[in-house]
Amino acid sequence: MRGLFYPWGVILQLIAIVHFIRRRPDTYWLWVIIFFGGPGAFIYLLVEMVPDLGLMRHSVGGFSRRRRINTLRATILDNPSAGNYEELGDLLLEEEKYREARECFDRALGQRTDHIDPFYRRGIAAFELGDATAALPDLERTVKSDPKYDYSRARLFYARALAAVGRTDEAIDVFQTLVESSGTTEALCYAAEYFAQHGRKEDARALVDRISARKRTMPAYQKRRERPWLRRASALSRRLATRTG
Repeated sequence: MRGLFYPWGVILQLIAIVHFIRRRPDTYWLWVIIFFGGPGAFIYLLVEMVPDLGLMRHSVGGFSRRRRINTLRATILDNPSAGNYEELGDLLLEEEKYREARECFDRALGQRTDHIDPFYRRGIAAFELGDATAALPDLERTVKSDPKYDYSRARLFYARALAAVGRTDEAIDVFQTLVESSGTTEALCYAAEYFAQHGRKEDARALVDRISARKRTMPAYQKRRERPWLRRASALSRRLATRTG
C-alpha cells in the first residue's frame, strides 16, 4: 500500500516546496513538509496553498479588466469624455501601464478638474514612471484636499515623492505624521526604511517592532495579503540588528 502511494507523496512534497520557496510562509512549514513527508505536504497545501488561490482573483479579474480596456479604447474614439478617460486611466493603472494611464488622466483633466481622484491617479502614474517631480504637485493637491484620501495612501505616495526628490526633512515630517495616523503595514514599512536610511534607527526599530507585534495577531489571510511588507520589515530588522552588533 505504501508503495502505491509513495510517488504521490513525493509529488506533493515537491509541489509544497516550490510553493514554499515562492511564497515564503513561516519557516516551520518547511520542516513539516520535509519530516512528515506526503501527509505533511498535504497539510501544508491545505492550510497555505489553497487559501492562496483566493489571491488569484486579481489575475482572473485581469481578463475582464483587459476586455473593458479594449472596449473603452474603442468607445473613446466616438466619445472622448472625461469620464471615459478617467475609467480607462484607472484600469490601465491597475494593469501597471503607467504611461498610458498618465496620458488618459492628462486628457480627463484637460476637460474637467472638479474632482481630486484623477489628480491623485495621475500622480501615482508619474511616480511609478520615475517622475517624482511631476508627481509632487498632484499628490500635494490631493493631500491638501483630503489628507486621508485612499485610506492615507495619497499621503504615503506624497512622502515617497518628497523623498525621491531629496526633500528629506519634509519627507520625514510626512512619514512621521503618516505612522501616527495610518496603521497600514505598507506605510509603517516604508517609513521604517526611510528612517533607517537617514540615521533614525531607533524610530525605524520601533516601527519594525510594531509590525512584528501586529504579525503575531494577524489572521492567516491577512498575513498572506501583506506578506511582501512583512518580509521587508523582517529584512530591515535583520539589517538593523547587524548594524547594532
